[in-house]
Amino acid sequence: MSTDEAEALRALSEAHSAAVWRYVVHLTADPAGADDIVQETLLRAWRTPKILAQPVESTRSWMFTVARHLVIDEHRSARKRHEITTDELPERAQRDRTDALFEALLVEEALGALGYEHRAVIVHSYYGGRSIAETAAELGIPEGTVKSRLHYGLRALRLVLQEKGVTR
Repeated sequence: MSTDEAEALRALSEAHSAAVWRYVVHLTADPAGADDIVQETLLRAWRTPKILAQPVESTRSWMFTVARHLVIDEHRSARKRHEITTDELPERAQRDRTDALFEALLVEEALGALGYEHRAVIVHSYYGGRSIAETAAELGIPEGTVKSRLHYGLRALRLVLQEKGVTR
């Protein structure tokens, strides 16, 4: 921007900014928003060289019209229509746990269909988070027996769930 352009813009701002700002505040009742509208109006005036060459009255009239259109555009914008102000923070969205609840009920029912030995090994190992050795110690059976019961128990569990249409 040359010094002449900068001087012309400064003169334009000094001559019209206060009046345009008051006009926008009158329309919107929002002093902070009015600052943005005035800045945009001045920017559009600077981008339109023929406006700077007009008489002061015509320039002010043009700036009022531009400011009014900017206010209308802002009011009609999607951001303005969908913006809701509140003093409270919104609740955090939580995932729907319905599917997890149904899956847990299906697995519980399927576990109930297994024999005690297979069910005990699966529950201790998977739901209890215990190792093969810990499961063997708690149930008082050899580790090899835990492994085979776990293998056949999971196989039986899979078959029960397939019958219920849960797995392939």
